[in-house]
Amino acid sequence: MSEIIIHRSEAAALGERLRREGRRVVFANGCFDLLHAGHVRYLQGAKAQGDTLVVGVNSDRSVRELKGAGRPVLAATARAELVAALECVDYVVVFDDLTAAPVLKDLRPHVQCKGTDYTEETVPEREIMESLGGAVRIVGDAKGHSTRDVLAQIAQRSQKR
Repeated sequence: MSEIIIHRSEAAALGERLRREGRRVVFANGCFDLLHAGHVRYLQGAKAQGDTLVVGVNSDRSVRELKGAGRPVLAATARAELVAALECVDYVVVFDDLTAAPVLKDLRPHVQCKGTDYTEETVPEREIMESLGGAVRIVGDAKGHSTRDVLAQIAQRSQKR
């Protein structure tokens, strides 16, 4: 599995190699803290947009900044390994930025996918994808799953004991 999880510094070379091979490169990203069905459906939807799916996983520092105290539950290495184990995922890269913009600039995918909690107009990296000649697509099922909700259910059940 180690060949699936690449170092951030390898993103540009990976993108160049995949494009040279004629592959349609798709990028999806997220925190993926406590992997759930919504994540799986999102990544399966992303894979359907091309040949090779590269998934960006937020670093521990960026998850803390985005999600707040107590997050992430799992370390980035564990989250990357779980995502890499999904059949639809071809490569995983951990990134330390609050948005995927720097990875997109290096990887230069044909498509960036975001979940249904976004619209094409609200994707933070939309302008970058347009400048790269790529497209933004919204994929996955309706946002009915979240790590925040799973954690709340766990807390609620443990209080009842």
